[in-house]
Amino acid sequence: MGKFVIQGGRPLCGDITPQGAKNEALQALCAVLLTKESVTVHNIPAIRDVMRLMELLKLLGVEITQISENTYRFQAQHIDLDFMRSADYLNLSATFRASIMVIGPMLGRLGEAYAAKPGGDKIGRRPLDTHFEGFAKLGAKVESAGERALYRLYANPLQGDYMLLSEASVTGTANIIMAAVLAKGTTTIFNAACEPYLYQLCTMLNKMGAKISGVGSNLLTVEGVDALHGCEHYILPDMIEVGSFIGMAALTRSEITIKNCGCRYLGMIPSVFAKLGIRLEQRGDDIFVPQQDYYEIETNMDGSILTISDAPWPGFTPDLISIVLVTAIQAKGSVLIHQKMFESRLFFVDKLQDMGAQIILCDPHRATVIGLNRKYNLRATTMASPDIRAGVALLIAALSADGVSIIQNIEQIDRGYQHIVQRLNRLGAAIVRED
Repeated sequence: MGKFVIQGGRPLCGDITPQGAKNEALQALCAVLLTKESVTVHNIPAIRDVMRLMELLKLLGVEITQISENTYRFQAQHIDLDFMRSADYLNLSATFRASIMVIGPMLGRLGEAYAAKPGGDKIGRRPLDTHFEGFAKLGAKVESAGERALYRLYANPLQGDYMLLSEASVTGTANIIMAAVLAKGTTTIFNAACEPYLYQLCTMLNKMGAKISGVGSNLLTVEGVDALHGCEHYILPDMIEVGSFIGMAALTRSEITIKNCGCRYLGMIPSVFAKLGIRLEQRGDDIFVPQQDYYEIETNMDGSILTISDAPWPGFTPDLISIVLVTAIQAKGSVLIHQKMFESRLFFVDKLQDMGAQIILCDPHRATVIGLNRKYNLRATTMASPDIRAGVALLIAALSADGVSIIQNIEQIDRGYQHIVQRLNRLGAAIVRED
């Protein structure tokens, strides 16, 4: 197990470029299973979850060639379906949640797939009902494959149909789309997730020869085709990293320019941080965050306390709730953070309370942050990262604190942030990684 040792209280300065979007990369890599032809994907982040997925693809028979640091070529000409029945597949799939998204393309292309219960962040219940309900609407059958956590899905062939998703699940929508593009007939998906990741996935699939209309909306129509061909795809900048760097700049009183942000795809992210009083300047596709000694949280029009909550796109992404919460610690004023979508994501606030933050955990979904307004700095402490986003929130808190903090279980942070120590140290941070 590794740990970060962080010397806090150092203002940062300089430029930083966000990595490729983690969630988009995981979907795009699964999509390469849909064709025998070569697919080249640019701007792939070198993070733990992506590397695990590429390991899984190799074991399934995908040939992977690294072209440059973040560009890879994939060719899924020969797929080993037997590997999906093995204990190795079961064990590897259980280590990361994105493994579930190989099911859609395998089912669409081969008519058969095996599903193992996936791993991932422990941030509350994350049921897979949407995935399996969608596959069932396409005509897939599910049966136990002998192992308690392994299921066989099969259909010959998949048949397009109308479906109303029970929730606007991002991975569920992606999985169903990847199955539907090779199904017979037309599939209509209502209440589809419409995050930029899905826009990008549909754009990639259409370049491969799929026929998807309604891209970018919550009503998708997929006309099945006989086969897909190769393509070249570029992954967007990671909007979660953009938001993380905005919050980091504010809490540490730093002046940072975030380069190549993909600003048109950021949705509500800049406006939510602006409600915390953080000044942002968009310069082309860059975001400049000036040094601010103080920032004040807005109140609602009637003078009541501001509430920031997450919601499916185009609402505020749940992956930045932890970052907004930690950013508000040194603001002037109070804010209610309402994490609606996951019931365990706020359980890291006790570590922030140990550092001197004034936070009231109301229930598993809500926390009230009473801003310190720079009356005193946070105290250094030792803590552990419970999940990817909470881990980075704790890292941001440690960078602003007086003294030396230690963050353990940093493998969680590695799952979502590429070379984070080197990149932040180039801005003036003092972080040492000990493995």
